[in-house]
Amino acid sequence: MIIATTNEVPGYRVKENLGIVKGNTVRARHFGHDFMASLRNIVGGEITDYTKLLAESREQSLDRMIERAQELGADAVIGIRFMTSSVMQGAAELLAYGTAVKLEKV
Repeated sequence: MIIATTNEVPGYRVKENLGIVKGNTVRARHFGHDFMASLRNIVGGEITDYTKLLAESREQSLDRMIERAQELGADAVIGIRFMTSSVMQGAAELLAYGTAVKLEKV
Protein backbone atom coordinates (compact mmCIF):
# COMPACT_ATOMS: atom_id res chain seq x y z
CA MET A 1 0.00 0.00 0.00
CA ILE A 2 1.44 3.34 -1.07
CA ILE A 3 0.65 6.23 1.26
CA ALA A 4 1.27 9.79 0.07
CA THR A 5 0.44 13.30 1.16
CA THR A 6 0.75 14.34 -2.48
CA ASN A 7 -1.98 13.89 -5.08
CA GLU A 8 0.31 11.98 -7.42
CA VAL A 9 2.76 9.12 -7.03
CA PRO A 10 5.88 9.35 -9.21
CA GLY A 11 5.99 6.56 -11.79
CA TYR A 12 2.26 5.82 -11.51
CA ARG A 13 -1.00 7.24 -12.74
CA VAL A 14 -4.38 6.97 -11.09
CA LYS A 15 -6.38 4.31 -12.89
CA GLU A 16 -9.44 4.46 -10.64
CA ASN A 17 -10.61 6.74 -7.82
CA LEU A 18 -12.28 4.67 -5.09
CA GLY A 19 -13.30 7.61 -2.92
CA ILE A 20 -12.45 9.14 0.40
CA VAL A 21 -11.22 6.87 3.17
CA LYS A 22 -10.79 7.87 6.77
CA GLY A 23 -9.71 6.53 10.12
CA ASN A 24 -10.14 8.16 13.48
CA THR A 25 -9.61 7.71 17.17
CA VAL A 26 -10.80 9.65 20.20
CA ARG A 27 -8.46 9.81 23.14
CA ALA A 28 -8.92 11.19 26.63
CA ARG A 29 -6.18 12.70 28.73
CA HIS A 30 -5.07 10.99 31.92
CA PHE A 31 -5.36 12.94 35.20
CA GLY A 32 -1.88 11.92 36.34
CA HIS A 33 -0.39 13.04 33.03
CA ASP A 34 -2.31 16.34 33.28
CA PHE A 35 -0.77 16.99 36.68
CA MET A 36 2.74 16.33 35.39
CA ALA A 37 2.04 18.44 32.30
CA SER A 38 0.98 21.38 34.45
CA LEU A 39 4.28 21.12 36.32
CA ARG A 40 6.15 20.95 32.99
CA ASN A 41 4.24 24.03 31.87
CA ILE A 42 5.73 25.96 34.80
CA VAL A 43 9.35 24.98 34.15
CA GLY A 44 9.11 24.59 30.37
CA GLY A 45 10.07 21.80 28.03
CA GLU A 46 8.42 19.02 26.08
CA ILE A 47 5.45 17.21 27.57
CA THR A 48 6.55 13.75 26.50
CA ASP A 49 3.39 11.96 27.70
CA TYR A 50 1.29 14.07 25.32
CA THR A 51 3.81 13.67 22.52
CA LYS A 52 3.52 9.90 22.91
CA LEU A 53 -0.29 10.04 23.13
CA LEU A 54 -0.58 12.07 19.92
CA ALA A 55 1.92 9.88 18.07
CA GLU A 56 -0.04 6.76 19.02
CA SER A 57 -3.29 8.44 17.97
CA ARG A 58 -1.84 9.39 14.57
CA GLU A 59 -0.64 5.83 13.96
CA GLN A 60 -3.96 4.30 14.98
CA SER A 61 -5.91 6.70 12.76
CA LEU A 62 -3.56 6.02 9.85
CA ASP A 63 -3.84 2.24 10.36
CA ARG A 64 -7.64 2.45 10.35
CA MET A 65 -7.63 4.56 7.19
CA ILE A 66 -5.32 2.06 5.44
CA GLU A 67 -7.52 -0.83 6.56
CA ARG A 68 -10.56 0.85 4.97
CA ALA A 69 -8.60 1.46 1.73
CA GLN A 70 -7.57 -2.21 1.64
CA GLU A 71 -11.22 -3.24 2.03
CA LEU A 72 -11.94 -1.22 -1.13
CA GLY A 73 -9.07 -2.90 -3.00
CA ALA A 74 -6.93 0.24 -3.22
CA ASP A 75 -3.27 0.24 -4.20
CA ALA A 76 -2.66 3.61 -2.57
CA VAL A 77 -4.09 6.44 -0.53
CA ILE A 78 -3.14 9.87 -1.83
CA GLY A 79 -3.68 13.39 -0.54
CA ILE A 80 -3.50 12.25 3.09
CA ARG A 81 -4.28 14.84 5.74
CA PHE A 82 -4.65 14.81 9.51
CA MET A 83 -7.19 16.80 11.49
CA THR A 84 -7.86 17.15 15.19
CA SER A 85 -10.92 18.37 17.02
CA SER A 86 -12.00 18.66 20.61
CA VAL A 87 -14.84 16.30 21.46
CA MET A 88 -15.23 17.35 25.08
CA GLN A 89 -13.02 18.80 27.76
CA GLY A 90 -10.11 16.43 28.14
CA ALA A 91 -10.81 14.37 25.00
CA ALA A 92 -9.83 14.93 21.38
CA GLU A 93 -10.38 13.21 18.05
CA LEU A 94 -7.60 12.64 15.57
CA LEU A 95 -8.76 11.96 12.00
CA ALA A 96 -6.66 10.75 9.06
CA TYR A 97 -8.22 10.96 5.61
CA GLY A 98 -7.26 10.70 1.97
CA THR A 99 -8.35 9.37 -1.41
CA ALA A 100 -8.19 5.61 -2.06
CA VAL A 101 -7.04 4.86 -5.60
CA LYS A 102 -5.96 2.07 -7.90
CA LEU A 103 -2.69 2.81 -9.67
CA GLU A 104 -0.91 1.65 -12.79
CA LYS A 105 2.74 2.05 -13.72
CA VAL A 106 3.55 4.53 -16.48
